Amino acid sequence: MSTVVQGFTKSLAMTVLSEIGDKTFFAAAILAMRHPRRLVLSGCLAALIVMTILSAGLGWAAPNLISRKWTHHIATLLFFGFGLWSLWDAFTDGGEAEELAEVEAQLDADWKANAGTNKEGKTDDELKKKRRPFLTQFFSPILLKAFSITFFGEWGDKSQIATIGLAADENPFGVVLGGVLGQALCTTAAVIGGKSLASQISEKIVGLSGGVLFIVFGIQSFLSSVDS
Repeated sequence: MSTVVQGFTKSLAMTVLSEIGDKTFFAAAILAMRHPRRLVLSGCLAALIVMTILSAGLGWAAPNLISRKWTHHIATLLFFGFGLWSLWDAFTDGGEAEELAEVEAQLDADWKANAGTNKEGKTDDELKKKRRPFLTQFFSPILLKAFSITFFGEWGDKSQIATIGLAADENPFGVVLGGVLGQALCTTAAVIGGKSLASQISEKIVGLSGGVLFIVFGIQSFLSSVDS
């Protein structure tokens, strides 16, 4: 089992390079322009922290379900696979402007749909309040919206699967700490910087850096010994 520091360092570097320029990064930036920043930041961070803990938990449980040797080899293959995937995306994607426009279009469609329902009439406002979802009676709808967009946007994403693989091969506590710090840094930058910062990020450079980092992790994992 690796040290907490090693797991923390790897997780922090991987998270920052995976999340900068990601769809959830753009979504946080756009939401922060339309809603109170503190609510958007709280919702996005809560979703990312929950996702990081769940992913690390799955990675920690994997060696208890199958042999550590197999989980080590699977994690190594994941690192190489994600490295090549990131490099491929860096050279073939249309760029950050295209992805930013796509995320903005999706949020605009959702915004217009909500605006349309709000114009149906104000005579039944009290009835709507009584019928609203249970969670919205305790939490801000904006916070819940930011949470749901981020959580489901990250579910099954490359960064989530990579976190599972990293936690299976490294110290899971260090992976959680590094992942949470990395998510906090990226999300805070997105919320504070807004669309202007998001539009200036070069996804190609981020993709190349992330691809190289994953391959380095793969080489290090391939050369390291496996604890029985």
